[in-house]
Amino acid sequence: MRPARTRSQAAGAAFRMKFVKESLIRAPRERVFAFHELPDALARLTPPWERTRVVSAAPDLRAGSRAVVETRLFGLFPVRWVAEHTAYDPPRMFEDVQVSGPFRRWVHRHLFEPHENGSLLRDEIDFEPPLGALGRSAAPFFIEPRLRRLFDYRHRVTREWCESVARE
Repeated sequence: MRPARTRSQAAGAAFRMKFVKESLIRAPRERVFAFHELPDALARLTPPWERTRVVSAAPDLRAGSRAVVETRLFGLFPVRWVAEHTAYDPPRMFEDVQVSGPFRRWVHRHLFEPHENGSLLRDEIDFEPPLGALGRSAAPFFIEPRLRRLFDYRHRVTREWCESVARE
């Protein structure tokens, strides 16, 4: 039997959202996973238009390792984002969660699945925007387009690196 949720927990669950990006990478999933384990992977995956600075990259993807990033909300307000890796199962997946930062909740699963033409890279993000109902109402206009652009870039960078290395 599940414990009863408090009113604030139930309200928070009502504002949770999900973002998913999936791409075919023409390389084995081990190679795609290995790209994410590069020491500078986070820097490589940060688009040049984002006003973001990696303060400290996680030393690896294993559970317990942390990354700290400084970014700006709406391009104006500085915010420090601390993410901790909470699951690590190479070459299948790893997961990170926001410890502190701009969202009320952020759980990001990175999934790597075999495919007959290489592998599928799938990013799943369960998040709760700040500001409750107002944040959820604004998410389709501010958060989701930014996530689409960010993950389009990340998947393109991953594809280019993995497919060029795979041909060598």
